[in-house]
Amino acid sequence: MIRIGIVGTSSISERLADAVRTVDGVGLGPVASRDAVRGREFAERIGAPGAADGLEGLLDGGDIDAVYIASPNSVHAAQIRTAVDAGIPVLVEKPATLTAEEWESLVAHARGRGVVLLEAMRTAYDPGIRAIQEVLPRLGRVRRVSFRYEKRSARYDHVLAGERTNIFDPALGGSALRDLGVYPLHALVLLFGAPRGIAGARVGIASGTDGLGSAIAEYDDFVADAAWSKITDTSLPSEIQGEDGSLAIDAIDAPRRLVLTPRAGVPEVIDVTAPENPMVGEVERLREAVRGADIAVDQDRTARTLRLVDALLR
Repeated sequence: MIRIGIVGTSSISERLADAVRTVDGVGLGPVASRDAVRGREFAERIGAPGAADGLEGLLDGGDIDAVYIASPNSVHAAQIRTAVDAGIPVLVEKPATLTAEEWESLVAHARGRGVVLLEAMRTAYDPGIRAIQEVLPRLGRVRRVSFRYEKRSARYDHVLAGERTNIFDPALGGSALRDLGVYPLHALVLLFGAPRGIAGARVGIASGTDGLGSAIAEYDDFVADAAWSKITDTSLPSEIQGEDGSLAIDAIDAPRRLVLTPRAGVPEVIDVTAPENPMVGEVERLREAVRGADIAVDQDRTARTLRLVDALLR
């Protein structure tokens, strides 16, 4: 049994804990929190066996075989290094680090110590992405790709009220690009590789970070655009256009319904069967990695995505 400790007490940590309970061969370890009361309450809520005093207390306790890090983006790198130095495999919430350089340095460090380091990018392990890969050949030569993830955050109301909130705090690495933009960008890299070039624009908000943005990427035979937002919603699907047909995708972060429209034919609806909790796949991948699976491709895909983020933040 791989016991996974959790750093962070946010809703994303709760969803990860729920995913752990559904995956064979893994279980919950203690929760790490600097706030003892909050840590105990969170541990009780998710069914974890207790709470530790911060990451160091969690690592020193000897009660975990891996750790999931879901702290503010700005402290990911330092916490990854601490866990790796302790010999503990790491699953870190996206974005894994603030820059590609940070990530590549940590990957090299982890490899040198023989420790697993994996980004918790759920889209990469989603059955919907595999369904898209299976359909792609039917589109013919791809000419245009449009991926989007635009979902207004309830916490934007705090910004509008002049209040501080972590996900919109630039000092903590908060950013719509880093939080949601990485999904369409990662999907582009996963399905088509890294583009030759990318350019974009972002809209700032009162907290000092970006609230939404768009990018256009250049490939050899096609162009791709990505859109993201934490301050507006959309009803538009993502889409891949080929010379022989198009594919509409309900949600690029977790595709559940695809509509294939041949150039001269009847639209075909493809429903994707997937776990109710979309984080199951990343937990399964961590389990495979701890058992010896090669995750170099996963780590490289994270690096390529972070390079795109770096370029868009310049």
